[in-house]
Amino acid sequence: MLYDAAASLWLLGAFLLLLLMLAWLSRQISLLIQLLIYHLTRSHDAPTVAIFLVFLPGVIIHEAAHWTVARLLGLRTGKFRVWPKHQGRHIGLGSVSVQSKGAFTDSLVGLAPLVVGTVVVTLVGGHIFDAYDMTASLAGGRYLGALIAFWRALGKPDGALWAYLLFAVANAMMPSAADREPVKPILLYSVLAATLYILLGLPLTPVASFMAQLTPALQTLISALLFTVILDAAALVILWIIRLVVAR
Repeated sequence: MLYDAAASLWLLGAFLLLLLMLAWLSRQISLLIQLLIYHLTRSHDAPTVAIFLVFLPGVIIHEAAHWTVARLLGLRTGKFRVWPKHQGRHIGLGSVSVQSKGAFTDSLVGLAPLVVGTVVVTLVGGHIFDAYDMTASLAGGRYLGALIAFWRALGKPDGALWAYLLFAVANAMMPSAADREPVKPILLYSVLAATLYILLGLPLTPVASFMAQLTPALQTLISALLFTVILDAAALVILWIIRLVVAR
C-alpha cells in the first residue's frame, strides 16, 4: 500500500512538471505565432487576431468553463466575451464577468478551465490517440518505438482534426493571472494543513490508500499530457523553422 502511495506521489509530481512544461511551451508558441504574423504583415493587430483564431476552440471552452462552474455555484454572471483584447502587457482572448464570493468559491471558478481542459486532453490523448502506447515505449527505453507510436496516433482517421483540438484546448486552458489570484491563499493554507497533519503524527494510512487509488487515473492523465507536450514541442520546432525561413 505504501509502495503504491509512493508511486502515486511520483506520478503527481510528474503531472505537475508536465503542466509547467505545457505552460512554458504554450507561451513560447504564442510568442512565435505573433512574431511570425507581425513579420509577415507589419500590423500590430494581426498577431493578436491570429493567436485568437489559432486557439479559438480552447478559448471557447476556457470561458464556458468559467461561466458553467459559476452558474453551478449560484454566482451571478455578466458579460461573456470571446474576442481578443489588450490588457496591459498581456492579451486577453476572452472574459466572463462573475460575482466574487470568497477565496474558495473564486478559486473553483478560476481553476475551472484547467480542470475541464485537463479532462478534454485526457479523453482525446488517452482514448483517441492511445497515448499510453507511446509512454509505455518510453518507459521501456524504446525511444524509436515511442516516436513511431506518436506518428501512428496522429495518422488515425481524423487525426489532424483531433490533434488540432488537443493543441487548441491544451494551450488555452492555463489560468490567467486573474484566475490564479484567489488560488494563492488556498494553496498556502493547504500546504500548512498538510505540514501540520504530518508534524502531529496523524495516521497516514487513509492518505496512502487514497493516493494508491489515484494511480490508474494519474497514469492515463500523464500519458495524455506527455503526448500533448510532445505535440506542442513539435509545433514549436515547426514554427521556429518557418520563422527562420520567412526572416531571410
